[in-house]
Order: sequence, then C-alpha cells, then structure tokens
Amino acid sequence: MTNAALIVAAGMSSRMGEFKPMLNIGSISIAQRIVATFHQAGIEKIVMITGYNAPLLERHLSGNGIVFLRNEDYRTTQMFDSVCIGLRYLRDKCDRILFTPVDIPLFTAATVRALLETDAPLACPSVEGETGHPSLIAASLFDRILEDPGDQGLRGALERCGLPIRQMPVEDRGVLHDADTPEDYQALLKYHNEQLVRPVLNVSLAREKIFFDGRAAMLLQLIDETQSVRSACQRMQMSYSSGWNVIRTLENQLSRTLIQRSQGGAGGGKSSLTEDGKLLTERYEAFSEALREQAGELFDRYFEGLF
Repeated sequence: MTNAALIVAAGMSSRMGEFKPMLNIGSISIAQRIVATFHQAGIEKIVMITGYNAPLLERHLSGNGIVFLRNEDYRTTQMFDSVCIGLRYLRDKCDRILFTPVDIPLFTAATVRALLETDAPLACPSVEGETGHPSLIAASLFDRILEDPGDQGLRGALERCGLPIRQMPVEDRGVLHDADTPEDYQALLKYHNEQLVRPVLNVSLAREKIFFDGRAAMLLQLIDETQSVRSACQRMQMSYSSGWNVIRTLENQLSRTLIQRSQGGAGGGKSSLTEDGKLLTERYEAFSEALREQAGELFDRYFEGLF
C-alpha cells in the first residue's frame, strides 16, 4: 500500500502563547520531530497544512522533504477545514494516511509501523484505553469525510463514517502528550528526556560527489505531479534556480534526460518525468525502504541495552 502523512499546523497557538511548531524539543523543533519520526517509519510523502506564520514555518522545514499547502482562512476556520485541504490533495495519491496535529510530536516510529500493519480502514493508537495520535485513515473514506459537515471536528466525521475505529494498544505514551499549553509543553520536555535513541537514515547516491538524495527524489516526484518545475519548487520551498541546478546535476551525472519539457503556448510549458526519471525515483524509494528496515534490525542487534 502507498502511505502518506498529513500534519496540520495552521493554527495560531493562542493557548500556548508561542508558535508551537517551532518550539524546541531537545535540539530540534516540534515540527521537525514529527517529520523525522514519519521518515524513520518509512513515510516518504508528507503533507503539511500551514496557515499562521506559514512563510516562517515553511522556511524552517524547507529541507525536510515536505509538500506544503496553505489554509489561507486559518483565522476563521477550524482544524477540520485544514484536514480537508490535505485530504483533497491526497485522495488520488495514496491508499492511506497517518494524520496528526502538529502539537503531538512524541509518538514513535514503532507506533507508526504498528498502525501500518493493520488492515483496518480506521485505526488509532491507545494506551490503557486512552486514544491518541497519529490516526490511520484509508483513502476510501476521504470522500465521506469531505462531505461531512465537520461537527465535532475530524473525530466526529470519523465516527459518522459508519466504520469502527480500531484501537491499537501500544506502550508509547507519546501518542497522548500534546503541547496545547505551557504546562503541556513542560510535560513534553520531561517525557522527551526519557526517550530512547533511534537510528535516522538519510540515503544518498554519489559518484565523485553526492548527486541524488531524498530531496532530489521529492523534487522529481512533484515535477511529475504538478507538470511544472516552478510549482514543484514552490511546494518544497526551494528556489526555482536551485531546482534547476538539482536537475542539471542529476542529468549530467547520469548522462540521461530525466525531465521532459514542452514549450509554452496558451497554457504555458509543461514538464514531466521521462521513463528514466520515473525508474530512478521508484528504485530509490524501494532501496531506501529496504535500508531502513535493515538499519532498524542492525540497531537493535548492536545497541540493545546500551541506552
């Protein structure tokens, strides 16, 4: 199955008093922590809905391989409206999503993997009967959610889907900890200090120098999706010139054409991946996933009991 993650970070953090997504937990921000956990669990397609302080947050996360979509009406809408923006974008791009608000950053990659192992269309982690995030939602339910009036938010919409929400018992109390208030944030910091060390793997391909990595792979995927180099760069918060530098470096190193370009006309020019470009991204994704699985096994073998 094709999996994606949806993170909603459009709110104004009014109860916290500070901009929650960029508050630090350890050496990285709350938002960076969530993204890193999804990557560690093998989720490559990550979509974030921004709103309040959108340019600041998007720049902060620009190197993390995220598709950014904005809720321009964040001041007058609810979180459910931001969720719907993400579902509309993702409904033809994946089989399932893992959804979380940006203020629940301490769930583990093991919890994400446990959710992905279920065949249930709706699932969420639970600790001693108390449910948390992220929630797993099958793409087959997106249209039902999008047609819902949104009373009681996403939770109400899910309950009205007509299917049971499977609770996945876990020992990961990070699924419950949010950062809604300053007191919650202090509890998060305390809990964070008790967390286990985990491996983080970034896969790159090189000849004389590195020419292909996760960021380049995402750029190619978005070019094929949007049919535009400029649009792909905007979604990644990458400059247009930097995007073309990545493409030229790839094509020079591989001596192959990866991007098909058609000239303008009334609708403007279009860009898409060649067969070589598609094959490169597909094999990179499969190779990265296999390495992550091996890294987890090797980490357990060599570091068990040390931390």
